Amino acid sequence: MRLRHFVFMALAATFLTACQQEDVLNVSRIEGKASYRLSNDTLSRMAKLNMDQKSPILIRIFKEEGVMEIWKANTSNRYAMLKSYQICAWSGMLGPKKKEGDRQAPEGFYDITPSQMNPNSRYYLAFNVGFPNAYDRALGRTGNNLMVHGACSSSGCYSMTDAQVQEIFALAHDAFDGGQTAIQLQAFPFRMTAENMVKHKNNSNFDFWKMIKVGYDQFEISHRPPVVNICNHTYVFNQVAAPGANFSPSAQCPAMSTPPDMAQAYASFEAKYDQDYAAAEKKYAGYVWDEPTEAQRKAAVAKLKSKVSDIAFAPTGNGLQAGKMIKLEDLRTEEQKKVQAEADKALAEAAMKAAAKTDVADVPVPQANPASTTSSVATAYQDVPAGDDANKKPFWKFWGN
Repeated sequence: MRLRHFVFMALAATFLTACQQEDVLNVSRIEGKASYRLSNDTLSRMAKLNMDQKSPILIRIFKEEGVMEIWKANTSNRYAMLKSYQICAWSGMLGPKKKEGDRQAPEGFYDITPSQMNPNSRYYLAFNVGFPNAYDRALGRTGNNLMVHGACSSSGCYSMTDAQVQEIFALAHDAFDGGQTAIQLQAFPFRMTAENMVKHKNNSNFDFWKMIKVGYDQFEISHRPPVVNICNHTYVFNQVAAPGANFSPSAQCPAMSTPPDMAQAYASFEAKYDQDYAAAEKKYAGYVWDEPTEAQRKAAVAKLKSKVSDIAFAPTGNGLQAGKMIKLEDLRTEEQKKVQAEADKALAEAAMKAAAKTDVADVPVPQANPASTTSSVATAYQDVPAGDDANKKPFWKFWGN
């Protein structure tokens, strides 16, 4: 039993650290896992949308909805959504990844090149999202091996089912074969509508989300990947630097301008957005979105998880399944309760540790019964008062029931 328990825990630990232990292997070795052939249904949809099989693709991720979209260029060089997949597992909460070990899946704009594709991943198939990018590095953010992969198990990655990631691999393979040098991946906390922005306006990441929303909006307007640059520790989108000037992640932004067509379209888009935002503020006055924890998201799909025996299959659900709108005053009350519960837990743990360190020397030394002509350790301990013995738990008992 002890050996079986050890094996199970070792396997569980492997999957918990999945995204931190990805191997860098020879990407030319396929070993039959990736056929790079698309289904007839996918090819049929390409034809209906006037897409060449080897035209470029773009990937969009929405954490809260638990969705990954594949967009593909058509013959007019505009992108349309080709496929949408439910993300099987992602870890952490809404918000960007900031440091190694925080279990956060990245948010922002990333480039995927052929060298980042790994058909020999221990998690079936995988590709590195490119974290940290120039923006992340400028802020001193740390982490490595942040992937999109199969196996449906995540510790900072976006994990799909094996069938899903195989099709995504095939789409990327065709795009690279057609000449695309880098696939843009856009990772968002949620669909950045006016209602969603109002729901999450009290989140500490709101300013970051407003910044990347500019890129989201410009893609919604043009259906073309925005040109992404970093300056002054900030994302900037579709900006043209003045002659002789350059973008540098940690330096002040150069003199720059938005192309006239985009500037006009974006102004119109923002005017409509401002109207929708004001309406949403009235609709949700006094309320805020109570974001579920990863544990709450997992609980929302507990029934699904119970139907599979593979411990690697660990769906986490999405935020819409477990989250809710809540009165702001009620949320503050809940947060105060959580703070108090954490404080109580810390005090209890400190008390348990102090009790566990009780010196054995503090226990009264049992004496031999003077009425007996012989003594033994067993006899001596029988002479300890029952009350003392009952109240002196061995230290390991404090960790039991």
